[in-house]
Amino acid sequence: MTNVAVIYYSSTGNVHTMAQAAARAAEKAGAGEVRLLRAAELAPAAAISGNPAWAEHAAATAGIPEAGVADVEWADVILFGTPTRFGLPAAQLKQFIDTTGGLWAAGGLVNKVVSSFTSTSATHGGQESTLLALNNTFYHWGSIIVPPGYADPVQFDPANGNPYGASSVSGNDASNVAEANLAAVEFQARRAVETAAALLRGFATA
Repeated sequence: MTNVAVIYYSSTGNVHTMAQAAARAAEKAGAGEVRLLRAAELAPAAAISGNPAWAEHAAATAGIPEAGVADVEWADVILFGTPTRFGLPAAQLKQFIDTTGGLWAAGGLVNKVVSSFTSTSATHGGQESTLLALNNTFYHWGSIIVPPGYADPVQFDPANGNPYGASSVSGNDASNVAEANLAAVEFQARRAVETAAALLRGFATA
């Protein structure tokens, strides 16, 4: 039985919607326990209150626990979600990742199964560069990256097609995730859980 942590940052709700879909899919795939966790908010209150959609989403998700390093240590599978910020992961998620140095130094991130997903406002808004930037972290960790690739027909839907991780185009519209995008992130989560389960069985018998 695998433990799954879905760790994400979302300002207006699109990545949150994808994270929820990932968590549900992980449970359906047979994960032992799934934790839906958010990265701590770093933006100043004035910036949040100045954007009604951002303020509304922050209030609506305040009850979701914040991710901690202990969650990463506990998990066999870690699914990261982030919007794009100038072609890079959001600072909120990056700051959380930067707190894992001690666990990394102790070898606690080796062989974790990891995968990531994103949302951008425009079609060519940095989806692939954001996911590839996250992968740079996972190489350092010694984790096992499980991308969706083109391993399922859903990846050939016109709304999808990114082999690095599920992604959506919001058009700057809060909570605007296509059903095909949700299907892609569900496949991605399922594939990660199944891969981790196989690895755990293999390590146990090695």
